[in-house]
Amino acid sequence: MNSAVPPDWFEPAVRTIRRLPEGLVNRIAAGEVVERPASALKELVENAIDAGASHIAVRLGEGGLALIEVTDDGCGMRADEIALALERHATSKLPDEAIELVETLGFRGEALPSIASVARVTIESRPRTGSERGVGEAWARVVDHGALIADGPAAMPPGTRVRVEDLFGKVPARRKFLRSARSEWAACLDVVRRLALARPDIGFTLEHDGRRALQVLPGESLEHRVAQIVAREIAGNAVAVDLARGAYELTGIAGLPTYNRGVADHQYLFVNGRPVKDRLLIGAVRGAYADMLARDRHAVLALFLQVPPEEVDVNVHPAKTEVRFRDPALVRGLIVTGLRQALSAGDRRSAQTPDAGAMRAWQTEAPAAPSAAPFGERQTSAFAAPSWNEARVSEAGTAWRGYEAMVLAPPAARAEAAAAPVPSSEFPLGVARGQVALTYIVAEAADGLVIVDQHAAHERLVLEALRAAGAADGQARSQALLLPEVVELDEVACDRLEGAAATLAAYGLLIERFGPAAVLVRAMPAALAKGDPAALVQDVADDLAKHGDALLLGEKFDLLLATMACHGSVRAGRALSVAEMNALLREMEATPRSGQCNHGRPTWIKLAHGDIEKLFGRK
Repeated sequence: MNSAVPPDWFEPAVRTIRRLPEGLVNRIAAGEVVERPASALKELVENAIDAGASHIAVRLGEGGLALIEVTDDGCGMRADEIALALERHATSKLPDEAIELVETLGFRGEALPSIASVARVTIESRPRTGSERGVGEAWARVVDHGALIADGPAAMPPGTRVRVEDLFGKVPARRKFLRSARSEWAACLDVVRRLALARPDIGFTLEHDGRRALQVLPGESLEHRVAQIVAREIAGNAVAVDLARGAYELTGIAGLPTYNRGVADHQYLFVNGRPVKDRLLIGAVRGAYADMLARDRHAVLALFLQVPPEEVDVNVHPAKTEVRFRDPALVRGLIVTGLRQALSAGDRRSAQTPDAGAMRAWQTEAPAAPSAAPFGERQTSAFAAPSWNEARVSEAGTAWRGYEAMVLAPPAARAEAAAAPVPSSEFPLGVARGQVALTYIVAEAADGLVIVDQHAAHERLVLEALRAAGAADGQARSQALLLPEVVELDEVACDRLEGAAATLAAYGLLIERFGPAAVLVRAMPAALAKGDPAALVQDVADDLAKHGDALLLGEKFDLLLATMACHGSVRAGRALSVAEMNALLREMEATPRSGQCNHGRPTWIKLAHGDIEKLFGRK
């Protein structure tokens, strides 16, 4: 075949441009707005919130595949408004054309017609009696996959009820891509949780297949709502976040670094009351916890960012879960600073819920049976020991008696009397009483027993000292390279680096342009003096392309300081005097973020007097 002559099937067909039918347009829009039952549920609950509801009830069947019903006590709609609401781009939330000033959750006017084009939708609504919007007559309208089925009076209290059934029932190509009912239910639950967190002033009820899964009352405090929805344990393992910069304000609840999860599904982020999943915000959270969490662990938090409407673009995607900020560097800096300041306020705290497995081991571990004495040799005990096969509760075995030398294990700990005993009530972390396995410091506090991991604790103390020394003069120290190094990059990356050269110099990284596709590194940050200049500059260039500012370098600086602190701290296995132990405890009490090491592990735990009494059956 001659390659110069295109085959017949390659010839473009001559087609006439035509306007697509309204039903097909709605189905195309539904592909973006209604991705799964959770997407439809989100749009309906947001409509209820925008209607001024004080309570919203949600009923689901088979994870939303069979039924989604949202009932609210909001302002309601008249019959003509219901019909108009089912038309594309018809909304009451944009009274004028100032879309950049939108303050409601919904504003595009696409959700209801899109849902009605791929499901059977029943809308019942009644305006509040005596309002200027109508006389309070209830009306119902039923649309089945885009076709009007019924339209007439109804009976219901003021408010709106939207019922969605048989989602994608007549669109099998979409239906087969949905997941199992259990997976869809999990997504729907996450949607309701996020919206309930966004509005503590609204009550929410969620039922699934006849079982009530969530109920929160209106008018709750943010702390109580977060504890109910996120995790009850967070109430005692979190700090409050409150920081403002001009018109930007950040509030919320942030879990301690030692209270973390293996997945990031317990991070709830809101912008102007809108739940979002934005990469910039997620990256800022990760940066704030960078030197306090292990790489595979994630913080637990709920953050609320308030910005002027004109400073954020919410019209990025029809699902409205992504936003764009006019000043992303300011937003990132606000989140990192706000979280770090809040965590510094709870700096000496650590997640103190005793590990259930460890507690069970304390409670149920039986003493090892003594080895059998040689035949004819008598026991030296002054009291007859019970048979090891006999269950006894009232009397302890001989292994717990100090006068039974034959069953005493050699001591694995060391204790040393303090030169001048100090009342433990004067210090939060108590007074050192000894050292276990040359690794753990045992201290007595006024309210319990404190056990400190000496390496983890000193690691944090060294890191904070290094960080304070570097920030003493507000300028990171730099180390000039004996031979400046040329780093080759693409031209666009070099342009970004050249534009950020002044900012990078503040971190101690001195670079200059070296031709169209290379930069010259003349000095490295002093703490990174032994690092690879090429790798560092490449990472900075990638960060500039992603965030538009040299933020990664500061995080790399913290990571390197953490590595230095790890190698320069007291190692496990080193014997410490009581004076050294007490000095370490006092420094922990005065150091920010001393409740966790650089990798997110707790540096100390406490067994309260009540916990100890439980171990011995006194409670």
